[in-house]
Parts: sequence; structure tokens; C-alpha cells
Amino acid sequence: MQAKIRSNPRFAELVGKRTRFAIILSLVVLVPYYTFMFFVSTQPQLFAAKISEGSVITIGWPIAALFIIGGWLLTGVYVNRANGEFDSITEEVLKEARK
Repeated sequence: MQAKIRSNPRFAELVGKRTRFAIILSLVVLVPYYTFMFFVSTQPQLFAAKISEGSVITIGWPIAALFIIGGWLLTGVYVNRANGEFDSITEEVLKEARK
């Protein structure tokens, strides 16, 4: 059964789509995160500014919170696509392999 699955062109399509999608989502997370870390380490004064006069919250806190919220949203995007498109292709491949 493994050989049938691996030789199926839809399986190769699935692997390619999932890999590309995972790489894109990884870059969407990692590039801004490491850019943020770079600027925090080289220019900390940028993120030490208070969000308003008298506030104890610096601008870095809301930005960091956006990274967390963005991570949740991207997880939702991946789960939605995995449960929709990727699962339907997987079912097709398995159905053909069982024949």
C-alpha cells in the first residue's frame, strides 16, 4: 500500500503543497520575529518608549503581543487548510491506494 501511495501523483502534489505552505507560514513568523529581536538587541531605545505619557507600558509590549496573536491566527489558517484541502487530497490518495 505504501508503494501505491508514494507513486500516486496526487500524493506528490499533496507533499509539495504542504511543504510550500509550511515554508511560507514559517517565513511569515520567523522573519518578523528575528527582525524584532535584531532591533531589540541593537536599538533597545526604539522599544523602550512609553506608549503614552505616564504609562508604564513600553511600545515593545504591544508589538510582542501582536506576535503571539499572529501566531494564533496563523495556526488557525494552517488548521483550516489542513482540515479542508489537505485532508480531502489525503482521502483521495487513500481511496485510490485501497483499490
